[in-house]
Amino acid sequence: MANTRSAEKQQRQAEKAAARNRAGKSRLRSALKKARAGVTDANTISAGFSEIDKAAKRGIIKGNTADRYKSRLAKASKRATAK
Repeated sequence: MANTRSAEKQQRQAEKAAARNRAGKSRLRSALKKARAGVTDANTISAGFSEIDKAAKRGIIKGNTADRYKSRLAKASKRATAK
């Protein structure tokens, strides 16, 4: 429990940030699922890339993690279209 006004404010800010991050992570996961399900559709892949980039920009995931996600999506798309 916070004892000072500044600690109470910090707690409020932390709760808001946690809620924002939770929502962003959920949005990212949903976009990834859609992109993985529709690897043959270029628009779906593009939307997935966009959502990954937004999450990285907002600090929800790190840059290298975003790059890894995009690389794996591109690889899956390439494999799916080659068949």
